[in-house]
Order: sequence, then structure tokens, then C-alpha cells
Amino acid sequence: MNHPVMRFTNLAAPIAIAALMLTACSQETQTTGSEAPPLEGAAIGGDFTLTGETGEPVSFSDFDGQYRTVYFGYAYCPDICPTDNQRAMAGLKRFEEESPELGAKVQPLFVSIDPERDTPEVLTEFTDAFHPRLIGMTGDPDTLQEVASRFAVFFNVPADRGEGRYLVEHSNITLLFGPDGEPLAPLPTNDGPDAVAAELAKWVR
Repeated sequence: MNHPVMRFTNLAAPIAIAALMLTACSQETQTTGSEAPPLEGAAIGGDFTLTGETGEPVSFSDFDGQYRTVYFGYAYCPDICPTDNQRAMAGLKRFEEESPELGAKVQPLFVSIDPERDTPEVLTEFTDAFHPRLIGMTGDPDTLQEVASRFAVFFNVPADRGEGRYLVEHSNITLLFGPDGEPLAPLPTNDGPDAVAAELAKWVR
């Protein structure tokens, strides 16, 4: 895949996520010796329907009963998206090796915020490079903005896209959701695959 060779402006994890985590942490909950997920009680996520790699509709609720990881990015991203997804999916693979039954309960999802370039074929090539079960999807710009806002994700596709050589500013965070679609935790991709695997082991049951 030919990626534009340009400097990528990486945005830190959105302030909204930090605010949600602080809100969740500030609400004291009674626990019986077990740690509460960092995003427990946060108003983030929800069902959506986008177009999958095969051209067929894919909904978040299609995976009810499974844990889900969600990352918003784009296949033509020259560095951050490949790095984040490599670490997240390598961590999932390690978790699958250590706990096959639990690992099988985790469905990874990749939402492309660049529908103009990320065709089903491009998405398939991108996701297959990281994990055989990683599912890519995208949609029209308005729907993507709505879905991103519900997941506390920011992105900005430039109005001037020239000959297709453009960068998309976006927040880079991998979120873990539970079987009922409830937010659980951000995955620590910056700390590498081992940290991701350890985080999955804390919450996937």
C-alpha cells in the first residue's frame, strides 16, 4: 500500500476521555475486593452501523455478548495508526495465546475516518496486516462525525485534499468495551503489547 510520505500531526488522547475517566473515578462505588474499570459509568459509546470490508453493513450491536476494542483512524496514516494497531493487536494475540477462551471473546474493530480513500479493499489490506479477526468499517462523513462524538473521539479531514495526499488529524486511543457495550478501559498501546495483554487480562472474564 502506498502511503503519502508526510509528517503526521498526532493528537493526544482526547480531553473528553480524561474527563470521563475523572468523572467515573469520582463516583465512589462499592466493590468487593475487585478494582473497578477506569471507564465504568462513563457516558461513552453506543450502537452504530457502518459499512464493513465486504461492503455489507456492520453494527456495534452485532457483537453484543463479546468484548470489543475500537480504534478510530485511517489506513493511509503514515505512522501513528499502524503503530497503535500493531501494538494493540499484538497484545490481543498474546492474550489469546495465554487465555485462548477469553481471547476469543474479544472482537477488535477499526473505524476509518477517511472514507474517500479507505475503500473496502484498502480496509481489508490494512486490517489483515494486524490481526485476522480485526474488522474494518467506514461510512459517510456526517455519520462518522456522529459516531466519533459518541465515542469521545476527535478527527478533522482537511477541506483541501489536493490529489489525495493529505493527513487527517485525529485522537489516537484504543477503547475496550464489555459484552453489553459498556466502556471499560483505554488500552495502553504506548506501553507496548505486553501492557495491552495485561490490561485485557484485568477486564475480560
